[in-house]
This record gives sequence, structure tokens and C-alpha cells, in this order.
Amino acid sequence: MNIEQLSFIDEIDEKKVRKAVIKQLKRFKALRVEVQNKDEQLAEGIVNPFPKIVDKEKEKRFKVKQMERALEYALDDIEREIIEKKYLSQNRIKDINIYPELGLNKDQFYEYKRQAIFSIAEALNIV
Repeated sequence: MNIEQLSFIDEIDEKKVRKAVIKQLKRFKALRVEVQNKDEQLAEGIVNPFPKIVDKEKEKRFKVKQMERALEYALDDIEREIIEKKYLSQNRIKDINIYPELGLNKDQFYEYKRQAIFSIAEALNIV
């Protein structure tokens, strides 16, 4: 890593980045289900059986597609597994329950998690 890259990292507020990415990951869970439900309704020939207040379907599908791509291509296997277990599973799982399962110690886990958050942030053009 050269000096310019280090100065760029120093300028980024890690808490802001983490908060923004986690917010998007949590929204992604619901958006992904919404897109799947819409596809299922279309396949069955059913018009949305629920009241619709705002129609942003194109934008939502786009976000799901971009998030799926970020998770698939911007992360390595360990990073992806951490993100999926921590933020995309149906149950809330504490970090202390994840890292032993992955064969990592606490420091390794938090470094992988940090790197995954920043990789997602870059892939989604948050930073």
C-alpha cells in the first residue's frame, strides 16, 4: 500500500462507512424478499394483493442486483460468510458465536469483517 492509499483510508470515517453499509445490508434482506415475491406474483398472474403506497420497483430491483453482485464478487469466501451470518441470516447472531464456527480468533474475525464492510462500501460506491 502506498502513501496515497494510506492517506485516503485515514480520511474515511470508519463508523460512518460501517453504519451506511450495515443499513444497506439490512434493507437488502427485505428488498430481496420483495423482488422474489413480485416475481412469484407475476409468474402466478396475480396483481399485487397488498396495498402499494410507493412504486419504486425498478430502483429496488437495481439495488438487489448491485448488492448481490457486491456480495458475490467483492468478498472472499470468509468475508462473505461473515456478512451472511452476521447481517443476512434470519436470526441475530453475535460475533462471539460466529468466529469460532469459522475457525478464526477474535482479531482475525474483526479484520475480515472490517475488510468486508469496506469492500462492500467500495463496490456500492459508498466510499
